Amino acid sequence: MSIEIIFFLAIASGFAGFVDAMAGGGGLIQLPALILGLPNKELPLILGTNKVPSAFGTTAAARNYFKNIKPDIPLTLTMMFPAFIGSIGGAYFAASVPKEFFKPFIVFLLIAVVIYTWLKPDIGLAEKLKFTHRKRLFLVALIGLFIGFYDGIFGPGTGTFLVFFLVSGIGYAFLKASGTAKLVNLSTNIGAILSFQLTGHIWWQLGLIMAVANVTGAIIGSKLAIKGGSPLVRKVFLVVTTLLIARVAWDTFIS
Repeated sequence: MSIEIIFFLAIASGFAGFVDAMAGGGGLIQLPALILGLPNKELPLILGTNKVPSAFGTTAAARNYFKNIKPDIPLTLTMMFPAFIGSIGGAYFAASVPKEFFKPFIVFLLIAVVIYTWLKPDIGLAEKLKFTHRKRLFLVALIGLFIGFYDGIFGPGTGTFLVFFLVSGIGYAFLKASGTAKLVNLSTNIGAILSFQLTGHIWWQLGLIMAVANVTGAIIGSKLAIKGGSPLVRKVFLVVTTLLIARVAWDTFIS
């Protein structure tokens, strides 16, 4: 691999870490960059390698968030474990399920997310918890399992769906939702890494190089999000989700 390609992937990973730390959606940048930079590599290897910098960057962002935001530890852990199990299952099937199967459905879901968030300007600006604590735990476990499976088998938009569910379904403010989503996303990344490693589909040298850049971007992004609060995270969330729609729609209906 040429130095130019390594530099390109490192820059893309750094920017992905920055975006993902603020509102999710880093896969919008990092995964297409890997596909473009490694045109002769099989897709499972690209998907597996993609999880390495994502895991490191997510860890750095989560650390920054939870130094400044009081988390709901029982809820976070309840969501993390099923997400971890789901991602292992998703990664196991990643090589056998055509990605075209997901794309139209994902475009539809993302459009619904943007419209709903846009039409409710007050959503996620302050915490307004819904349901009883027990019901919240049940809901996050169920959603964690499904989103974890999706992250393992495909991935782009995972952070976006996590943040949206925590804001609209649980009643978190955007800032706390983004911080919580990082830990859940970390569990899905680790589960997918374990599964991809068992099948030999991780290029560790490249993944670790990209991880350095991703961590740098994640630290900057999470600090900026904490400083700007939920209003800034909401704006970034809308922009990133719109770009993600454009990217997936292009891949699905045009390219």
